[in-house]
Amino acid sequence: MHTAINDAVFLKKGFEISTDKDLLDFQMIYSYLSDESYWSKGISVEKVRRSIENSICFGVYHHGRQVGFARIITDKATFAYLCDVFILDDFRGQGLSKWLIQTILAHAELQGLRRWSLATADAHGLYSQFGFMPLTSPENWMGIYTPFKVD
Repeated sequence: MHTAINDAVFLKKGFEISTDKDLLDFQMIYSYLSDESYWSKGISVEKVRRSIENSICFGVYHHGRQVGFARIITDKATFAYLCDVFILDDFRGQGLSKWLIQTILAHAELQGLRRWSLATADAHGLYSQFGFMPLTSPENWMGIYTPFKVD
């Protein structure tokens, strides 16, 4: 039974979204991020493990099999960064990405935040439906980028 706030479950059309980290298929997530994603190619197992441990994670499941994932890096008060969002190829085109983003934005622990951010090379259309837009003052933002070293 899913009862804790950190264990939220949302159901739709035979699919479920859960924040229960015990349900996550770590090997599937790691394989997708390391081998298939454009943003994390070559990421180490340890980096993926730590990133999951230190984030609010959302798994998308179909009959117990994980078919999607997203994670939020947040202080739960002012800021959230949405990242590592994906739906496996065989399950795309069913509205799961939209449902996943809706579920994340509605999550009880993520209400009242002042700023959300994300980076994407190819999903601007998806995220703009939920109010994400290019930065209004990109000159105010700075960053350090250190690419992963592939072993």
